Amino acid sequence: MFNKVFAQSLTLPDGSTITGPISWASNLGAVLVRAIQFVFAFAGIGLLLMLLAAGFTLLTSAGDAKKMEQGKSRLTNALIGFLIIFTAYWFTQIMGKIFGIVEIQTIFK
Repeated sequence: MFNKVFAQSLTLPDGSTITGPISWASNLGAVLVRAIQFVFAFAGIGLLLMLLAAGFTLLTSAGDAKKMEQGKSRLTNALIGFLIIFTAYWFTQIMGKIFGIVEIQTIFK
């Protein structure tokens, strides 16, 4: 089913034809495998930026309770968000192994 989604045939204005599927996008699993690398990279960069922003807010609060609370909240939210992404990844892998879903095991190889 998914092979047909990514299959393509494109006729260019000069009359030549390009046919697919693209080698790395032959099925949904291949696309997800490539996308997961970027999701974790963006999650890590996002965590770093949020930790820096929270630290800056805490350092510049100068005893202001409202700014200090805002910094703590930003720090907590950054860590919780990253833990959710990390836990979802491992939970999906474990469920794939428990239930023997070959597609999941292939995607997260």
